Amino acid sequence: MKKDSIEKMFKSLEGDFDVYVTPIGHQKRFLDKLNEREKVSKAKRNWWKPLSIAASILILIAAGALFFKQNTSKSDLASVSPEMQKTQFFFTSTINLELQTLKSFTSPEAKNIIADALIQLDNLEKKYEGLEKDLSESGNDQRVIYAMISNFQRRIELLQQVIEKIEEIKILKTNKHETTI
Repeated sequence: MKKDSIEKMFKSLEGDFDVYVTPIGHQKRFLDKLNEREKVSKAKRNWWKPLSIAASILILIAAGALFFKQNTSKSDLASVSPEMQKTQFFFTSTINLELQTLKSFTSPEAKNIIADALIQLDNLEKKYEGLEKDLSESGNDQRVIYAMISNFQRRIELLQQVIEKIEEIKILKTNKHETTI
């Protein structure tokens, strides 16, 4: 019975079948198109690989930098307490203001004095960096904190003395020219 029904179905569909022969080379062209699409899709997928590798490297670098920053946190007066943070801000602001005043002098005599003062200031800053290390090792020892404050005060005093000297030289120079004219 099944054989009869299949035969009936084929007879009813007899004119609907594709009986044409495909042209020569059709299969090759079809496979070439498939291969070309596959290459394009691979190229589209492959550009993500270098990008994902680069993104992974950046994430690792950022994580390493964050970890390194946390482990090498700087111990300075600001890390001791909020009051010490205000103190450090006051001293650094004053030092920067005095440095600006110092750098505003342009006479040749002043430049030599300023160069010497900057060398002395650099030495004091190096000592301060050593005190920062001592502070981290000592666990906020009061003696180290006082030494750090004293270092700031010495820097300010140095800058003020140099500014006074330059102004004295400027006044002497002006007075000398007034008497000679």
